[in-house]
Amino acid sequence: MASYPPSTSSSDISTPRSTSPSTSSVASARSSQSSISTSKRMSISSSRRISAANPMSSVDIAAIEEAMRMANLDTLRGYQQKTYGEVKQFAETQYLTQNQALGYQVINEPMWNKGLSFTPEQRIAKNLTGLIPHVMEDSSKQCERALKMIRTRQTNIDRYLYLSSLKYQNADLFYRLLIDNAKELMPLVYTPTIGDVCLQYSTLYTRPEALYISIKQRKSIKTILKNWPYPNPEICVVTDGSRILGLGDLGVNGVGIPIGKLALYTAAAGIHPDKTLPIVLDCGTANETNLKDPLYLGMRSKRPSVAEQQEFMDEFMTAAAEVFPEMVVQFEDFESEKAFNYLDRYRSKYKCFNDDIQGTGAVVLGGYIGAVNLSGVPLEEQRLVFMGAGSAGVGVAKQLVEYYTKRGLSEQAARDKFWLVDTKGLVTKDRGDKLAEHKKYFARGDNNGLQFKTLEEVIEYVKPTALVGLTATFGVFTESVVRALKASVDAGGLGRRPILFPLSNPLTKAECTFEQAVTWTDGTVIFASGSPFSQFTIKLGSDQAITYHPNQGNNVYVFPGIGLGAILAKATRVTDNMIYTSAAALAGSLNAEEVHKGLIYPRIERVRDASVIVAREVMKAARRDGVSALPEEQWLTWEEWGDPALDKYIKEHIYDPAL
Repeated sequence: MASYPPSTSSSDISTPRSTSPSTSSVASARSSQSSISTSKRMSISSSRRISAANPMSSVDIAAIEEAMRMANLDTLRGYQQKTYGEVKQFAETQYLTQNQALGYQVINEPMWNKGLSFTPEQRIAKNLTGLIPHVMEDSSKQCERALKMIRTRQTNIDRYLYLSSLKYQNADLFYRLLIDNAKELMPLVYTPTIGDVCLQYSTLYTRPEALYISIKQRKSIKTILKNWPYPNPEICVVTDGSRILGLGDLGVNGVGIPIGKLALYTAAAGIHPDKTLPIVLDCGTANETNLKDPLYLGMRSKRPSVAEQQEFMDEFMTAAAEVFPEMVVQFEDFESEKAFNYLDRYRSKYKCFNDDIQGTGAVVLGGYIGAVNLSGVPLEEQRLVFMGAGSAGVGVAKQLVEYYTKRGLSEQAARDKFWLVDTKGLVTKDRGDKLAEHKKYFARGDNNGLQFKTLEEVIEYVKPTALVGLTATFGVFTESVVRALKASVDAGGLGRRPILFPLSNPLTKAECTFEQAVTWTDGTVIFASGSPFSQFTIKLGSDQAITYHPNQGNNVYVFPGIGLGAILAKATRVTDNMIYTSAAALAGSLNAEEVHKGLIYPRIERVRDASVIVAREVMKAARRDGVSALPEEQWLTWEEWGDPALDKYIKEHIYDPAL
């Protein structure tokens, strides 16, 4: 019988210390590694089997779905359009007159609807009994209700939408409200709120508010213009959406700009709302966000060549002059090169002007005239740096050149007072890049080969007395920049004040804030901005404080008066002298209280008073330039009796909504 050694427990075994692995440990490790290797081989094999079963596992499905979505949105792909058809309408729209309209025909027309201000006699005559509440209210009570609605809304977009709805229900109430509450409501109707509205226009859209003219229907422009429901408009604002405020190419979404601008023509200058015409020319857009937006209302394609856009614009101007020969055309928010090109191309043939170039230039010049008077810096020592060399920047600078030439400087001497800076630095003739045509006028040739890449370097080199911003870049006027401006002004002597104009819109694009400007200049700044800022108070002690009042260089101070003056003078063209005169008139429109506060623009509540003065002087300039088509005997009367007679004529032709 075989015998076996006695069994032993693990507690009986003594394991000696050793630096070498035991035979059993090595075997165990090898066994473990073998198991892992086998597991990996099985995993890989399993993964291969899964991949073979599901070959789409490595495909980016989301990317394919996005490509399919974009393809479905691009309904114009594959077409090569070289000719365009003309829309043939079968009948002309027949509109009721106000005298013919009854019942809801009256209520549904914003130009006729008086809301609760209809008298008992009007309600009977117009079949309104029971269609509106059995109560009569004057304009103040209706405005009170509307203001309560506005002030309970949570966002500016909501407030804008309420105002927009009100405008298309009861125009008289809307404009009464806007005129009487200009300071509170103009920022909602136009900048800064309108920038956000344009960004979201295709989403916010509920009703047509303008003429939408697509380049696809370029042979039907006259037909489209004739479809506008209000006859014989006197002022048109047109854009192609290619450079909206500081927001870039928004395409058809930029139509909010003409809509808002024309509301200000009515509120600020009294041009009747049914004599205004907003237009957007839809040539496509370079904005990828819009092109990918399934709700985008514009043509879903990139813009055609500049030459083709030029042809489209030629066709529009020809059609507009034929259909509405008395209408003044204001260009708005075209990309810089097109803006200058269109202005130069059409200004001698049509009654037109560009607010970005000429209006902005005039309003800044109007403020600059006052600022120079307050600065303590002699005219001959003024030096200006412009941050921004686009259409607005160059347009403003050219207006200021004219200011200096009218004071005896040669054009070259006046031009030498300006240094323009763009994204590449100081604009010079030898910078090495190809300058846009509109920049060449101000390109410096006296820099001795030196190139200045930053704004700080330019200020150190130039030692300016004024800094103007039209960059659409928030915060580009940093503390170091503003303090450097102040230092260069202080170096000239005591009692001198820096001029600082951060003019970009909306507020999110402003080069600096009013509070920053006051703080960084120790309160000496002469400040004007493009969008409104609140006043700023600094406490000097327990019972003392000083309040600083900002100026807003808002184009609304000049473009409504330019348009009104051109209309009333029956101007055949809008001349440079008319534009310059508008600026000088604005500078002279301040009252004693405003001058005492150190303001360089009238209070916004007085914008209508300023517009009458601007319109009067624009009319007189049109007469001097020989472009007024008014009867000679009319001018002889005014020339005999002077401004009071002309002011009376202007006020008699102004829309003043009285509910």
